[in-house]
Amino acid sequence: MLKRLFDIIFSALGLIILLPFMLLIAVFIGLTSKGGVFYRQERVGKLGKKFKLYKFRTMKSDSDKLGLLTVGGRDQRITSIGYYLRKYKLDEFPQLLNVLFGTMSIVGPRPEVRKYVDLYTDDQKKVLNVKPGITDYASLEYFSENDLLAKSSNPEETYIKEILPAKLALNKKYISEAGLITDIKVILRTLAKIVS
Repeated sequence: MLKRLFDIIFSALGLIILLPFMLLIAVFIGLTSKGGVFYRQERVGKLGKKFKLYKFRTMKSDSDKLGLLTVGGRDQRITSIGYYLRKYKLDEFPQLLNVLFGTMSIVGPRPEVRKYVDLYTDDQKKVLNVKPGITDYASLEYFSENDLLAKSSNPEETYIKEILPAKLALNKKYISEAGLITDIKVILRTLAKIVS
């Protein structure tokens, strides 16, 4: 109950404060590439329920048909402004709407697409017992995940066999330590990471 109250207050304040900046981003996206301002992707949430995750669009329209993983900051599908939105995690701002609507929390395991959730072991599926979030331990550890994948000769295999299991282990670590103080620390670390 306390976590939900925190999510509502934090997301509402965030949206109010960031609204002028988000409008500016929307204008730039609209002026520099064809397609909608927002990108909506189906993800798997708490208890395996699917929901639409919101982001600012950073890729050319229908790019996800060419693969779900983004490989490197200069993936050819990424738009000119999309590169910077991704680099500074500005494309994540619309997820505050997900938090406000109750499908996500500010802090919690990052939600995955069904394709990768279907690969979870029974033990790994425990991360689905909590609401997914915008950031957590795994988000901090794999802040530059795209660059790691760019170095691989087989990015999807690297993601499935190396990165995904490591992220899920960190997700479970967060769940075991979850609490308001932990969440505040994760938020502050995330903001520091973006700034640095």
